[in-house]
Amino acid sequence: MKRFFQNNGGLLLLAAVLLAAVLTLGAYILGYDPLGGAMELLATPFRTASAAVTNWTQEQYDRTFRYDEQAAEIERLRQRVAELERDAIAGQDAVRENERMKDLLGLHEERPELQYRDAEVVRRSDSNWSSNLTLDRGTAGGVEVNDCVIDQYGYLIGVVTQADLNSCVVTTVLDPALEVGARVARTDEDAILEGDFTLMLDGLTRLSFLPEEAKLVTGDQVITSGLGGVYPSGLVVGAIRTLCVEEDGITRYAQVEPAADIGGVQYVYVIVDD
Repeated sequence: MKRFFQNNGGLLLLAAVLLAAVLTLGAYILGYDPLGGAMELLATPFRTASAAVTNWTQEQYDRTFRYDEQAAEIERLRQRVAELERDAIAGQDAVRENERMKDLLGLHEERPELQYRDAEVVRRSDSNWSSNLTLDRGTAGGVEVNDCVIDQYGYLIGVVTQADLNSCVVTTVLDPALEVGARVARTDEDAILEGDFTLMLDGLTRLSFLPEEAKLVTGDQVITSGLGGVYPSGLVVGAIRTLCVEEDGITRYAQVEPAADIGGVQYVYVIVDD
């Protein structure tokens, strides 16, 4: 093969030249410009690069001049979300207010002789020594010292011990400083409901000065007695949880679990004078 190219190289070169001439002539007759085709081939990469630059420039333009529009739209959406949130909160407040009005109506129907003022707990002061609530209603709303405070079910929470113009402090039934005349509903026996430092930590209060002949059982309901005329009678305090004997081995007392949720109550009613 090598010898073939050596012997016939000249003829092959001549044939290649003639073939090129024929192709060039044919292209010319058909109207095709070989030089233009070559230029077209060389220009293609530059056209691609130019298109890429143009597209990038357009993207930067859109990003720059449409940013303000996008920012304004985002702010509008944020404001709309805030409005919807406010509407939702207002709706929830309306539902709660409606429920409180129903509760108040129920209390009026059950005890029509009593007058009520609704209030909200704004602060709690629970410690090892006391159990107090601060309400957002005071003397301007008719609240006075010694007014009883109940929850939506009529359960006793405590007694107002301090009243300012627009707020008041309630000493709860758990507080050792509170004493209220009480009665066992089933046996109609009177006693004294009083707080106890030790029991307060367990959410319990104490029923003291029980009659010796009292035959009490766990679950007996304890209500206010109304003796002395300071507090209304018949307010539910709670139920007897355990019967105990004092250290002298003779005197008895009972641990009472309050019916009201002292630690979690939020909306309350103050029983006020006419």
